[in-house]
Amino acid sequence: MATRPPVGLPKLSRRSRILLIVGVVLLFGLITGSRLLDTYVTWLWFGEVNFRNVYSTVLLTRLVLFLAVGVVVGGIVALNLYLAYRARPVFVPVSGPDDPVARYRTVVMRRMRLFAIGIPVFVGLIAGASAQADWQQIQLFLNAQPFGITDPQFGHDIGFYAFKLPFYEWVLSWLFVVTAVSFIGAVIAHYLFGGIRLAGRGGQLSGPARLHLALVAGSFVLLKAVAYFFDRYELLLHENEKFVGASYTDLNAVLPAKLILLCIAVFCAIAFFAGAFMRNVQLPAIATVLLVLSSVLVGAAWPAVLEQFSVKPNAIQKEAQSITRNIEATRQSFGLTDDKVSTKPYEGKQTVTNDQIKTNDAATLGNIRLLDPAVLSRTFTQFTQLRPFYGFPNKLDVDRYKVDEKLRDYIVAVRELKLDSLPQGQRDWINQHLIYTHGNGFVYAEANKVNADADQTNGGYPDFKTGEVAPDGSVRNADNGIKVDQPRTYYGELFGTNDYSIVGGRPQGSAAEYDTDAKSYSYTGAGGVPVGSLLNKLAFAAYYGERNILFNQSIADDSKILFKRTPRERVQAVAPWLTVDSDPYPAVVNGRITWIVDGYTTLDNYPYAQRTPLSDATNDSLTADGVVVSQINKPVNYIRNSVKATVDAYDGSVSLYAIDEKDPVLKAWMGVFPGTVKPASDISNELRSHFRYPEDLFKVQRQILSKYHVQSPSDFYSGVSYWAPPQDPTIDNVTTAQAQQDAANKRRDAQPPFYVLAGDPTDASKVRFQLTSPLVRENREFMASYVSVGSDPDNYGKINVLQLNTDAKGPQQIQTQFLTSDNVSRELNLLTQQKTTVVYGNLLTLPVGGALLYVEPVYIERASNNTSYPQLSKVLVWYGDRVGYASTLSEALEQVLSGTGSVVPPQSNNNNGNGQTSTPPSTPPPTNGSLSPDLQKAINDIDSALADIKKAQQNSDFTALGQAYQKLDDASKRFKQYNTGAPSAPSTAPTSPTPSG
Repeated sequence: MATRPPVGLPKLSRRSRILLIVGVVLLFGLITGSRLLDTYVTWLWFGEVNFRNVYSTVLLTRLVLFLAVGVVVGGIVALNLYLAYRARPVFVPVSGPDDPVARYRTVVMRRMRLFAIGIPVFVGLIAGASAQADWQQIQLFLNAQPFGITDPQFGHDIGFYAFKLPFYEWVLSWLFVVTAVSFIGAVIAHYLFGGIRLAGRGGQLSGPARLHLALVAGSFVLLKAVAYFFDRYELLLHENEKFVGASYTDLNAVLPAKLILLCIAVFCAIAFFAGAFMRNVQLPAIATVLLVLSSVLVGAAWPAVLEQFSVKPNAIQKEAQSITRNIEATRQSFGLTDDKVSTKPYEGKQTVTNDQIKTNDAATLGNIRLLDPAVLSRTFTQFTQLRPFYGFPNKLDVDRYKVDEKLRDYIVAVRELKLDSLPQGQRDWINQHLIYTHGNGFVYAEANKVNADADQTNGGYPDFKTGEVAPDGSVRNADNGIKVDQPRTYYGELFGTNDYSIVGGRPQGSAAEYDTDAKSYSYTGAGGVPVGSLLNKLAFAAYYGERNILFNQSIADDSKILFKRTPRERVQAVAPWLTVDSDPYPAVVNGRITWIVDGYTTLDNYPYAQRTPLSDATNDSLTADGVVVSQINKPVNYIRNSVKATVDAYDGSVSLYAIDEKDPVLKAWMGVFPGTVKPASDISNELRSHFRYPEDLFKVQRQILSKYHVQSPSDFYSGVSYWAPPQDPTIDNVTTAQAQQDAANKRRDAQPPFYVLAGDPTDASKVRFQLTSPLVRENREFMASYVSVGSDPDNYGKINVLQLNTDAKGPQQIQTQFLTSDNVSRELNLLTQQKTTVVYGNLLTLPVGGALLYVEPVYIERASNNTSYPQLSKVLVWYGDRVGYASTLSEALEQVLSGTGSVVPPQSNNNNGNGQTSTPPSTPPPTNGSLSPDLQKAINDIDSALADIKKAQQNSDFTALGQAYQKLDDASKRFKQYNTGAPSAPSTAPTSPTPSG
């Protein structure tokens, strides 16, 4: 019977081929057109900020990687396909009349050039597109720097792990990929051309095909041997249950196993190569079985046995060396070495008289901050907004200035443009992009001062000062204040990703930029990309999908378009190798409003150093509530605040300054982008005076320090001495009774650190600007330590730890003492009944007189028609087991220092391990003799009130708690009245347990 000839794919007509070509061209244009447009616009932007060398370096590196990896991968795949084709049998017998392979073989043979070139090119394009994203890894390898520190196991410089090892493993991974793809491609090609046939018992394999596939497989096994060699170094980055680094099992079982497997893999590779030339299939098969069995027995089973029967029963002794290495490496990698961290014991109890406190701690007591930057944004808006299209960030900033020769800390903010506050009817394209283009002014208020008013109607608000544009267009500054020369702000935190403005060069009679009601303005700064040419109009019209850019007559030849206007966005763009701090802050430097942005160099492969997710370490109650932007969530085990960046609020110019010029990672990046980071010597004294130690770095360091202050391996393993950041006791800063009860059931977040102007921990007479945080014992609420870090030029980055060894009350317990103090709870209860919202400000912890002073401002918001805003009402102070509660800080301080404040009963020694105290005392015993009905009723009412207090405390119901205290107070007075001769009334202020989170 005649066999049917193989049928190929139907031949396309000429018209179909033309349509196909046109479709491919259009698809290619759609894919590449947007990329080319984005590249052109970005190229223009980098030219504006004078960092075009950064963009060109990144583009060139990506292009070289794309081509290099694409050519190598595609070339190796092409070579293997060519070898498979050349090794095809001359005569290929078919397996039957309907052999499916014959059909595809015919198709390939008819379009040999298409398949021979198309497949490798396709694979190369995919490989190149994937590899070009790893440009940072390649550049770090090419510009590697030594750390001057060696790892304790292999003796390699840390720079080997930071810069070189990732590159070697990257190359090895691509060799694995290309070898695997080549093997698969070779198998398919040999099968297609007859070198591999499935007919017959066990199939058939031609000699050339056997040789080819064995060589490729042997190469793969040889690469596995190389991988075993580098796997030894990865052990130093191994994450164990308690620590990071090579464990006892890793060093005594896994490490020798890697060397054994390396030798076995080399032997197996030789077996593959020998079998290929000896035409012996059994030898490679035996080698493969040997490699698999040895990897199971030597690489997995033996370490598991050692771990289970030797290490786990004696973990503290076995892991001591590894834990010691982990502690040392972690403190080094996070900048917590002994030369940077000073730890000293702190009594936590008052050691001097009250009069001595007023003298010795005057630097702290005279600068206690009353204004909370996370609370007062709406207050700033209400009093200093000027126009509805201006606004302030949710969280304001704290900085210090020398005014009238005295250093003061201020709450500072830029009055920025906030386009989403425009009325809906005014949100047309002209208003949003041509008229309302910039903010106006720098607003500030002394942090420890508010306006005073007897009836609190107009008092309790910050004493605002501004540097702004006056109605006549001139610059107006407050007397004896901060001098601002250019208050117009075109760059700030409130601009969105797609917020752009077209400024300058307006023709006569066209739409003008709004400046004041009486004056317009035309931008004269150096910022912005020229948009007057037809090419740029077309480019930006397409980029934003806005035809008005092309046809609006207000856009003249000299007009500019401003975009990428947030400080973080601009710094991240010009320094893509930096991790940017989540909270830029404004400062007036030489009369210009300047955004200061902190930049971090990070690694995740520092040997033996603990790895921590950046987002988890920096999250607190403010990030949880969306007041502050969360940090990116990437694991790091090395971090340095190596760069301070500035962004001019008027012209958007960006400058990068090196502040840790010894950082090897910074040195490497400065080698990649020479000239982009200015030396520390270029920082002016005025700019340096406004540098703050960054919050994100401090949060990471306090989390690491919470565990790694422990030096003993046994104590570290047991975890008995661990610390933790306290939970934020203010519970989202809002506390009506219902809101407090609802918040008690929510996830509790860490208390953020606070900037304060206070006495130096090492010399209380010196005023220092510090970033501070208390730390409590892990899973308890008692204070463990007080951590502060200097921000002044002469002590920048110096971390001081005051370590408490006594059970001093922590922030959560103090907040409970505040809320359950008799006069405080009674007044708060009255406020809530008057539909007034109580807002607790930041609870500051300050070391004073050998003990700890706690200060918390209490704000109120009176119910009104959508115009409520916080007003300072009272100040809470705790010191020496006394609570001060007054309208002013000085009065509250005087109460606790003079002994007139409310006495807080001592806590019972019986606690549940979380700092929670025992229940309130029981009903007082009756007096001798018969009881009158009134006295019996008073006793019964006291007993009932105590039961209500206990129930309210357990439920965190503060409304019920206040009512129960009022009931207890009334019953106690009646008890004293009817019980003639009673020595005293029962206590009306039982100690409260800490509300659970």
